[in-house]
Amino acid sequence: MIKKILVSQPKPTSEKSPYFDIASKFDVELVFRPFIKVEGISAKDFRAQKVNILDYTAIVFTSRHAIDHFFTMAKELRVAIPEDMKYFCVTETIALYIQKYVQYRKRKVFFGETGKIDDLIPTMVKHKTEKYLVPMSDVHNDSLANLLDSKKLNHMECVMYKTVSNDFTPEEVENFDYDMLIFFSPSGIESLTKNFPDFKQDKIAIATFGPTTAKAAKEAGLRLDIEAPTEKYPSMTSALQHYLLEKQG
Repeated sequence: MIKKILVSQPKPTSEKSPYFDIASKFDVELVFRPFIKVEGISAKDFRAQKVNILDYTAIVFTSRHAIDHFFTMAKELRVAIPEDMKYFCVTETIALYIQKYVQYRKRKVFFGETGKIDDLIPTMVKHKTEKYLVPMSDVHNDSLANLLDSKKLNHMECVMYKTVSNDFTPEEVENFDYDMLIFFSPSGIESLTKNFPDFKQDKIAIATFGPTTAKAAKEAGLRLDIEAPTEKYPSMTSALQHYLLEKQG
């Protein structure tokens, strides 16, 4: 019987989140507790990449983390970002977040509709004379760089932030009494094995989102009870609801 579920993400800010509907419908307790956190790298580590921010005329943002750490690093390096710097963002939500740091002007902020970088590329191609800088996490692949190369865009990727384990307190370790754990990244699985080296799954159900997370869980010797997304269940909440319906009716 599933009564207590740990969701390795921050608590949703909206009361309309499907997670709260699930908690009410199935009478389960949901605990939102990220297993990982994002930290900026040091100015020294950034300088070691030999990237000069002012050599670039446009910045590509794929997340709010990227925005936060880009402007934090610029401040730390005492780099004044020119007013005519252009910003290309994968979604409008991310684009609007730039207002936290600079005055938002439509003529210099561009965004995609779907949240996928492919949707932003045509706009970037229209501005093919720009020199693009892409702030990234230490955990990334070359797919974005390869895509920009294929469009013959002038670009440079740089690491500005990193994903680290969000360690559990001794009290949290002692009270680790969950019936299900939900993971959204391979880093979350790594954090579990780091914080709980003697972890025994037994009857604890494990859910993963995304193929890389599922792969990491299997490689860690875990049994997967839910793998999302699927064609039928495209979100973690829809997959979780289906699982609980089958198990608990």
